[in-house]
Amino acid sequence: MRTELHPEAAAVVEEIEAAGVPEWSAMSVESARRVEDEVFSGGNPPEVAFVRDLSIPGSNTEIPVRVYHDDPDEQAPVLVYYHGGGWVLGTLDSIGGVCRRLARRGECVVVSVDYRLAPENTFPAAVDDAYAAVEWVVENAETFGGDPEKVAVGGTSAGGNLATVTALRTRETDEANVAHQFLFYPITDYAFDTDSYAENGEGPLLTERDMRWFWDHYLRSEVDGANPYASPLRAPDLSGVPPATVLTCGFDPLRDEGVAYVERLREADVEVSHDHHPDMPHGFLSMSESVGVADEALEAVGETLRNL
Repeated sequence: MRTELHPEAAAVVEEIEAAGVPEWSAMSVESARRVEDEVFSGGNPPEVAFVRDLSIPGSNTEIPVRVYHDDPDEQAPVLVYYHGGGWVLGTLDSIGGVCRRLARRGECVVVSVDYRLAPENTFPAAVDDAYAAVEWVVENAETFGGDPEKVAVGGTSAGGNLATVTALRTRETDEANVAHQFLFYPITDYAFDTDSYAENGEGPLLTERDMRWFWDHYLRSEVDGANPYASPLRAPDLSGVPPATVLTCGFDPLRDEGVAYVERLREADVEVSHDHHPDMPHGFLSMSESVGVADEALEAVGETLRNL
């Protein structure tokens, strides 16, 4: 039986809807980016001792990153983090609060990656940037207090997709060894036929129309949707990828593809921790100041990071 949306999360959703925020798919790309930055860059994130903006080399261009480390005199695990936003929206600022909290809770270095966005840069530009960032972090971690033997990848939604794909890609090379993947309500498949799309296609916070809009901007053509680097659920073999922590939400169109990815990982004998929140909506980690369940989920992720 389907549960009700958690009252604290429902209050946040109601506040966002009362502000008159349209669906992403109802806006132009420029307007959606402006709204995303205004609505999701607020709050009162914790102070972090060391925050530094850098540019690192990518395959075709420089990639902006932001490094967070709350105890820069101590070597710590590193989380390479990719923001959400359907590969179309999102900035270092809009995900800054989550990154600060992860750096504090996980007693780790967080390297937030400002990968190239669609539609200006379609698939696989973001994939290439995500991988280049991990390569750079492994090579340079010690310069900002990171442990090159404890580099993880993570992200929300489209960022979770990029983390998943990066973990797949690093399996095939020797240049970047990834210790763990943190996948928060990830996009794993170019498909819209799941029960969770049927149940949650009208939201809250993310609709089927939004997801079609994001995919349409991201892919060069529908053929790309079958590529495992766009739809990692379609990878023929997941054996040998790093251990994973996967968060899924009951009130999320992406719920079932996240659950399916957990099942695929387990079938491949990959160690997986699956934390399902049946009464949470998509994007709930950004609600940690107001929603106790989100705060607890961040704390659990922090514990895993501390013990990499």
